[in-house]
Amino acid sequence: VYERFHQKKVGKGYALQFLFKQIFRDYGKQRFDGYFVFDADNLLDSKYIHEMNLAFNEGHPIITSYRNSKNYADNWISAGYSLWFLKESAYMNRPRKMLRSGCTISGTGFLIAKDIILEQGGWNFFLLTEDIEFSIYQAIEGNRISYCHSAILYDEQPTTFIQSWHQRMRWAKGFYQVFFKYGCPLSRRIFSKSGFWSYDLFTKIMPAGAISAIFFFMNSIIFGYDLFVGKRSAASDLFIYFLIFFYLTNFLLGMITTLTEWQKIHAKAYLKILYMFTFPFFVWTYLPISIAAMLMPVKWKPIAHTKNKSIEGFVFNK
Repeated sequence: VYERFHQKKVGKGYALQFLFKQIFRDYGKQRFDGYFVFDADNLLDSKYIHEMNLAFNEGHPIITSYRNSKNYADNWISAGYSLWFLKESAYMNRPRKMLRSGCTISGTGFLIAKDIILEQGGWNFFLLTEDIEFSIYQAIEGNRISYCHSAILYDEQPTTFIQSWHQRMRWAKGFYQVFFKYGCPLSRRIFSKSGFWSYDLFTKIMPAGAISAIFFFMNSIIFGYDLFVGKRSAASDLFIYFLIFFYLTNFLLGMITTLTEWQKIHAKAYLKILYMFTFPFFVWTYLPISIAAMLMPVKWKPIAHTKNKSIEGFVFNK
């Protein structure tokens, strides 16, 4: 255990930079072949290390894993997070791996080869979303990130809206930071051998959410005005179509993810069904967050983790 205290350089990026310096000092730079990165509250499936090691032995220098949830059933907020990460694992990273494209790491549950750390001088990613910054940098450098679907990690999700707001504000602000820092060099990689991966990541970090949010609020004002004066306009009709399309699209994504990952979701059947219907509302809350993140300063804040569970409470993948 290494303890670090700093009033200004706060956040996971600075903590990882400090940690690697301590490991190199105490164990040397050649002692370990690679490094796992976890959050302290994570739980690992009994086969996690074995499955990741198999993928590592195939020659993949960076590998991310299947991100499950240990508190899916708490409420619609934790379920919204959980479905989001399940969708990301099953329908973003897994297809990327099948297409031999590159994946992205997402906060926790990944493995980095020693050579990558040494080549890059430790950990030098300090934006609010250091995981996305790391992923984008690897795409620019041509270091492909792989994915191991059989390595399952259980993560704890926020359960209160205020905690969720702070966390996703940081994520939204971090995406803006990454886009403005790496957007140009990443766009130039679109015309290289890793072009598809670079294009994929460029669309991921571009501020499309902010554009959608601005569109939504402008049209909601027009819609409210039309209701007030008792008239109907094309803008009001477009707003209604947008709401219906937004809800149905995200409901469909949540439903497909729930049905295909059903056996891996730790919740009662009626809750799995219920949270398919609330998932679009969770996604919708990203719209005001996207606008707020553009206008307001954002600092890293810790998220409380209180679930006292052991891996024995999960019966999947046995």
